[in-house]
Amino acid sequence: MDRFAIEISGLRKSFGKQLVLDGIDLHVPAGSVFALLGPNGAGKTTLINILSTLVASDEGSVRVAGYDVATQKNEVKRSISLTGQFAAVDEVLTAEENLRMICRLSGLSSAESRIRTVELLKRFDLEAAARKLVKTYSGGMRRRLDIAVSLVVDRPVLFLDEPTTGLDTHSRRALWDVILALKERGITIFLTTQYLEEADQLADTIAVIAEGRVAAQGSAEELKSRVGGAVLELYNANDEVIRKIPTSGSIHDVSKALQNAAHQVPQGTRVHLTRPNMDDVFIALTTKETEEAIG
Repeated sequence: MDRFAIEISGLRKSFGKQLVLDGIDLHVPAGSVFALLGPNGAGKTTLINILSTLVASDEGSVRVAGYDVATQKNEVKRSISLTGQFAAVDEVLTAEENLRMICRLSGLSSAESRIRTVELLKRFDLEAAARKLVKTYSGGMRRRLDIAVSLVVDRPVLFLDEPTTGLDTHSRRALWDVILALKERGITIFLTTQYLEEADQLADTIAVIAEGRVAAQGSAEELKSRVGGAVLELYNANDEVIRKIPTSGSIHDVSKALQNAAHQVPQGTRVHLTRPNMDDVFIALTTKETEEAIG
């Protein structure tokens, strides 16, 4: 594979009069974990659908695993695995039957399919329910099975669209371990997520998109430093955060922010100074008010 597993340049996509992606430029190094963040409707799923050849772009060039998604669709499909936002397994089959079926369809022999199925059932903690119909599963169990199905055969690039939605904390962290293990084997993982901690923990590079464009890109620490050196958290009498104000961390900047806020918040408001986290990054980069505040 080339140095970059995914190369996107000038990508645009509209649905009718609605412009969803407005000139996206991204390069994802091979063997890395890349996380895409953005508010609902920002175009995250549309981007994954274009990368996986499910939707055609209007403009721009896109290459995945070295292949052009417009002219080399079959080569792209043989190079990727995809897990969408919603479970796509057969509800009238058992987990074991689902996995063995996909194994055989993927070209594994009967013996290889049995071995791989047992391996995946164990990895995703589905052994006890292996022979129960999927329609009896909880949402979290279906999600684990859906992801297991996508990992039947290792491909150079794996797309995960909000992979841990519906999972409990234990299952989510177990999946994080799986993702990091896949990275260790040289697989490129491109994921979208609504859990900011997930991006912080997993991703080598994070891109934030808003209004169809890339608002920022970098490591978690680079994005946090962009927000500022410190964040003022304002609390009301019920100990609830009512506002967050990014600052450079300097005495002058903090003092100025406090003076400005003093005229806009009720009496009794308390202040706490913290380091920026991914929540602060997300808010700052996806809302016009805070974008203006950080320049």
